[in-house]
Amino acid sequence: MKIGVFDSGLGGLTILKAIVELLPQYDYEFYGDTANLPYGDKTEEQIYNLTKIGVESLFEKDCQIIIIACNTASAETLRRLQDTYLVENYPDRRILGVIIPTIESLIEARVAKTFLIGTERTVSSGKYQKELDKFSRKPILYKEATPLLVPLIEDGQLELALTAVFASVDEALVNSIDSIILGCTHYTVLKEGIKNRYQEKIKVFSQDEIVPAKLADYLTNHPEHRSKLTTNGTRNIKLTKHQPAYDSVIETLLGGKLLAD
Repeated sequence: MKIGVFDSGLGGLTILKAIVELLPQYDYEFYGDTANLPYGDKTEEQIYNLTKIGVESLFEKDCQIIIIACNTASAETLRRLQDTYLVENYPDRRILGVIIPTIESLIEARVAKTFLIGTERTVSSGKYQKELDKFSRKPILYKEATPLLVPLIEDGQLELALTAVFASVDEALVNSIDSIILGCTHYTVLKEGIKNRYQEKIKVFSQDEIVPAKLADYLTNHPEHRSKLTTNGTRNIKLTKHQPAYDSVIETLLGGKLLAD
């Protein structure tokens, strides 16, 4: 059985790449819903239905564990999928998200004031604050929706995307923040530019640096799932809408090109 990664677009490929680098032995399936991105401006019901389609596709491809690499879907849809869909259809499998591992990393780092950027749905859901509130010692959370970043990143306009991030972070610095949360897997491609600008002044929490180690810990703590995973080192990618430009992204990230089903 395999590990599946779901995302609303190509951003989740950065998570897949990072996981594969740490855990290369396992077999992987990726589902990117590029036909319907971005998810950040959709209703919760739309996000749930689209995510469920992707999850079902991954389960049909023999995935034992699925990682919802989309923060927007992880914010509200994930819990619903775990509590209803999974229980009713695949009770012996698991669906994991990216928000809780990120929160755990914030707590472990003992930051004082952090700044979240994400989609409209991720920010408005309040999910990050709700999870932080479970801890007695937690950072103050500032947040801002940055809905233009995903379209810019998918279009390859990284400099414009970075300029937008810098404007938001510079304003947030008035509150003496010491860290920034890249609350969308698409934003991982901006992390080096952000690190270069702010150096040691701001710690960057990027989910491609968080999720792989947390997944490895999960597999260690849950041998009942780890033992079911096959170890042929395969990687398959499905996009709901393909564009020729995506091939170069896939080749750069994973060393291969998209193959039709």
